[in-house]
This record gives sequence, structure tokens and C-alpha cells, in this order.
Amino acid sequence: MQIREHKVFPDEFPEEWASDWGEDEYGLWMGFTYKGVRQDFRWIEPGKFLMGSPEDEPERDSSDVWAETQHEVALTQGFWLADTTVTQALWEAVMGDNPSHFKGENRPVDQVSWEDAQRFIAKMNGMKAELKLCLPTEAEWEYCCRAGTTTPFYFGEQISSELVNFDGNNPYNKGRKSEYREKTVEVKSLPPNDWGLYEMHGNLWEWCQDWLGDYPAEPLVDPQGAEAGSRRVLRGGSWISFGRFCRSAFRFGDGPSVGYDSYGFRLARGHRAARSGQ
Repeated sequence: MQIREHKVFPDEFPEEWASDWGEDEYGLWMGFTYKGVRQDFRWIEPGKFLMGSPEDEPERDSSDVWAETQHEVALTQGFWLADTTVTQALWEAVMGDNPSHFKGENRPVDQVSWEDAQRFIAKMNGMKAELKLCLPTEAEWEYCCRAGTTTPFYFGEQISSELVNFDGNNPYNKGRKSEYREKTVEVKSLPPNDWGLYEMHGNLWEWCQDWLGDYPAEPLVDPQGAEAGSRRVLRGGSWISFGRFCRSAFRFGDGPSVGYDSYGFRLARGHRAARSGQ
């Protein structure tokens, strides 16, 4: 087994809150356990990448209101990202209820709004402030989804239902049709990307911290998104999405109080936690 080599390490590893930790072929990880429910976080090194998509990427629609203008982004600080979306088991352990349409303790919590995600994060940080939980920025999310790739998906130029939970009746770029499950699947049901992150394409749209706004064309350093807006960013596509909407670069957004059975979220942690909720 080949271990992923790191160039930049976290300031502290393991941290006091970690119930377990280690290193595997994907890199460093730490686990947090609450009421018997565990969530693992993956160490994400700082780096540069091209955010957005090239103009010739198949099924890219340059007329979209929020175009995927390709631009260089530098993320100067490492951070931790949950290897899965928040499960119903973890949500219920923390919040005491379960709003999900597709029930199952190992399925991701769905029907949650951006505001619901902020309430969950605030409660967890209130119980253990050193967790420093937040939502990833849109740039952090795409950086992690791509995991060093430049193709439409981290699997390459094409996807199928063996790799992604989406509407396989509407494949990407003339691909073959595959299964349309019409529901979410349990987390870790499908292959992870090269950084050990599961279901970043499909299953559920994932809330990001940012307001949805235009991309600039020039290079950016640690972008935080638009200063204001009416919609918060959602990324990744979902179980009900056509193939094109599951691309690494595809952008979508909705009102922060809206929550459908195709919406969920993934936790990040690190230096930005104080901005959560802005």
C-alpha cells in the first residue's frame, strides 16, 4: 500500500479532541466520536489549482447566470474536511431529530437548509470549541473534489452509476445510461477520490459557506466568495441530477432557508471557523 506523501503537515497532530487518528494511502486523518457516532476528517494541504472549467468542456453552458470562468486559486493554509457528508446518525445525536426524507442512520442527512447546517455547526462548536467546525468555502470544496485532477469529474471524463449516485437515465456527454436509484445511498457506498473523500459527485448537493456570486477572471488567494447575495452555494449534484450537474466545476445556489431532499452538507474545520454564519 502506497501512502500519500505530504509536504505540509498540520500544526498539531493528533489534536486532543480526536478519538482516533492515523495515516493511510490517502493521507492523514482524525476521527471525532460523539455519542458513539464517528466522523472522520482528512488533512487537506494548501495548494494552487484552476477553479472553474475550460470553455471547451462538454456540456458546459457559458450562458449560465453564474459562469464557470476558469481562474487560478491559491489556498495558503491547510485545513481538515470530513470524508463524508453529515449522516443522519450524527445529526440525530447532536440535534435530537431527523428531518430526512430518505431515512437511514448511515445515509446523509437531507432536507437541511444552509441555516440548518449553521445551527448544527454552532451547537457542535458550543459543545467542543476546539473542533472549529465550519462549512468549506466554494473554492475549498472544488479543490477537494478535484483532488489534483483537471477533468470534468475526479474519475476522469465520464461517470456511471457504479461511481456516482445520479440520474443515470440522463448521462454526461453521450455516455451510456446506467441505474437511476431515485434516492440517496449510504455514505461510503461508492469509491472515494484520491484524497479519501466520498460522494463528492452526486448523492446530495452540498452547502458551502459562500454567497453565490460571479467569478473574477484574475487569480485569487484564499477567496471567500461574494460579500453579499440572496443564494448560498451548493456543489456536487445529487441523486436526482443529470450528469452535467455533477461536474467538479458546476455551480448552483439556493436561498439559505431552503432545504430539499437533495440538499445536505459536509463539515470542514480550521482557521475560518470564526466566520461561520456570516
